[in-house]
Amino acid sequence: MGREPGFTLVELLIVIAIIAIIAAIAIPNLLSSRITSNETAAVATLRAISSAQAQFQATTKADVDGNGMGEFGSFRELSGAVNVREGTAAETTPLFPPVVSTAFRNPDANGGVQRSGYYFKIYLPDSAGHGISPDATGSYSEIQATLAETTWCCYAWPARYGKSGNRVFMTNQAGDIISSEYEGYSGSANDPSPGAGFIAGGHGSSITGLAAVGTTGRDGRVWRQVN
Repeated sequence: MGREPGFTLVELLIVIAIIAIIAAIAIPNLLSSRITSNETAAVATLRAISSAQAQFQATTKADVDGNGMGEFGSFRELSGAVNVREGTAAETTPLFPPVVSTAFRNPDANGGVQRSGYYFKIYLPDSAGHGISPDATGSYSEIQATLAETTWCCYAWPARYGKSGNRVFMTNQAGDIISSEYEGYSGSANDPSPGAGFIAGGHGSSITGLAAVGTTGRDGRVWRQVN
């Protein structure tokens, strides 16, 4: 009788081995490509946020102390929602036409917004210059109006370190974007402290002073400028 059609055990093992080799080569490359894409998107988003902050501040739409100098905004304000300082969480009249995606109106319980594998959080200053983040409604407490005319910062960090991104990014009113890498910055609740990306020596929560461009930040890690 002739040989029955089909694969022998040896042939099946060879096919499985070939598939395993291809997967071992392809999967890391796909993961690397996804991380690179997410990091590029995070940088682009921070640039858009920086531009939006400049526009928002120049319009003086938020001027709590009434001195004619505009203050920098929250995600809810930049996305055309409400004035979270002078209004209430239920207010629906926008201060400003949306200059960032309306998806940024809905922070999680830790005040961060997730987009393309990264979390984003804007810090605004209190009376001591310490960065404060929004609550789950997107509202801030104790924003110091005069400092908010000159000071803000925003961090972007991976939703899953090593899976959705490796680097953490920060920008502020100076417009530079800097980056560092630390596996502990991963997930909604494991974000950098407000002062992490500023030159070492100040309070860990302070967002005043210079960004740690090419030097050690307050988190003890070297931050480098992103071109």
